[in-house]
Amino acid sequence: MNEPESVFGHQLRLRVGGLMVEQDAILLVKLQSPVTGKTVWMPPGGGVDFGESMVEALRREFREETQTEIGVHRLLHLRELIDEPYHAVECYFEVSKITGKPSAGRDPELGDRDQLIEDVAWTAVDELDNLPFEPLDLLRKLKHWRDRSSFDIFSP
Repeated sequence: MNEPESVFGHQLRLRVGGLMVEQDAILLVKLQSPVTGKTVWMPPGGGVDFGESMVEALRREFREETQTEIGVHRLLHLRELIDEPYHAVECYFEVSKITGKPSAGRDPELGDRDQLIEDVAWTAVDELDNLPFEPLDLLRKLKHWRDRSSFDIFSP
C-alpha cells in the first residue's frame, strides 16, 4: 500500500474544494491523483479534519496548497466519489483571494517522497477541455460560471 492510499483510502472522507475564478480563469493545482495515479489539474482543496468546519478546512487547504488566504462563499457543487479504495463526499465552494500570490505548496500529511502537488496556475476556463481536469462533472458548471446563481448543487 502506498502512502497516499494508507492516508486517504479505506474510509469515508469529507473533502472541500475552492473555485476561485478571476477574469475567466480558474486557479488550479497540478498534482498526482491518489485515485488514478495520473497527473491532473483540479481546484485546490482536501479533507476536513475531525472538529474542523468546512470553511476552516478550505482556508487551511488553500494556505497549504497555494500559499493564499481566501474568503469562502456559496456552496456550488456537491459530488460523491467512490473508487476503491477511496470514498469521499466533495463540497465545492466559490472562493475569493484575500492575500497572497498563488504558488505551489505541499501536503503536510505526506512525506517528502510522496508529495502530490506539482504546480499551481491560473487556467482559462475555455482551456479546461484541453487539460486532464478533474472532477469532470464540474466542467459544465465552470463553462457557465456567469450563471452560477442558477446551478443545481447536486445531480446524482
